[in-house]
Amino acid sequence: MKASTFVYPWDVNGDPQAADRIAALGVRQATLAAAYHSTRALTPRHPRHRIVTAEHASVLYPTDARWEGRELRPYAAGDWAPGDAFGEAADALTGAGLDVHTWVVLAHNSRLGAEHPDTSVVNAYGDRYPWAPCIAQPATRAYLVDLAVEAAVRPGAAGTELESLGWYGLQHLHAHDKTGGVPLGDAGMYLMALCFCGTCREGYGEQGVDPDELAAAVRTALEPLWQGAPEDGDWTGVEKLLGASLAAATRAWRDEIARTLQETAVRAVRAAAPEGFQILLHADPVTHHVGANPGVDPEHILSVADGVVVPCAGGPGLLTPFARTRKDAVIAANFPVISQMGGSPGTLAADVAAARELGATEVRLYHAGLASDGDLEAIRSALAGL
Repeated sequence: MKASTFVYPWDVNGDPQAADRIAALGVRQATLAAAYHSTRALTPRHPRHRIVTAEHASVLYPTDARWEGRELRPYAAGDWAPGDAFGEAADALTGAGLDVHTWVVLAHNSRLGAEHPDTSVVNAYGDRYPWAPCIAQPATRAYLVDLAVEAAVRPGAAGTELESLGWYGLQHLHAHDKTGGVPLGDAGMYLMALCFCGTCREGYGEQGVDPDELAAAVRTALEPLWQGAPEDGDWTGVEKLLGASLAAATRAWRDEIARTLQETAVRAVRAAAPEGFQILLHADPVTHHVGANPGVDPEHILSVADGVVVPCAGGPGLLTPFARTRKDAVIAANFPVISQMGGSPGTLAADVAAARELGATEVRLYHAGLASDGDLEAIRSALAGL
């Protein structure tokens, strides 16, 4: 069963032992960041540093001429990943015998929202989410598709994994985040993710819904949750709070926008990639979910991409809708393996066995660069037994 671990270029570059150490875990592939959001990351074994602060979302390679004269364009990395950081790390990992696939974060970019606020999701209260580009806006969609192509098809890469290719919402883990005081639940998070930018307001109108009335209805629906009322959960909770008709109208608009963006991006990557290039999407089978693993219809997405990377932090149950849809697809179970960040490397062998029973064909491990030595030893032991 093929296993891959996520890696940042700064985990590898400047550390002559890093690539061999990663290969010694027993993985066959490294999923290496080529475009990534802002982060503060630990590098516990690097000979030159212990903390890397990526101040803003950036690409980790030199961009090409496709961006000349365009207002929306990717940002270059600073001193945390200078030059062709991706290419340098990819060469080292390949030299250690690993396949390299690109890891591309798309609709998650706080600097884009700060410098171009009109691109951001706007909630029913008028608050902007600068980390969440609205994927309905034509200029943003064009930017995301071209970024997907350029960042995915890097020299030496045999495939790509596209993260956050869909709607983003309130969930963000922002710096010094203080948003967890009220338990909004699944339905509340959906309502807080609904966008009311100009493009989305027009889209709701195309569904026969007045956007001002919809925004008012969303605010009314959320009021009991702000007051601490329990939430029913899942889509039935949205329908109960907002009403079935309005809920369906929002889904009709948002689902079409996400589906067509995913189709366009995957088609563009495939056209630019060499034969045999593998294209996977980070995805959740609950179609109204938002975030790094956006909700998708399993049948649709597996007719578009070669497979999916599925979050399994809460168990492997999300694998089932994908696995029973298409038997020849790649269904990669994504496990957190950093014990101090909620992962469970000690149970990895059992977790992988359970995932395989539910149809997983591959494993993803988050994240070799961030893990302690003890966690890495547990990963080595688990993979040796597979």
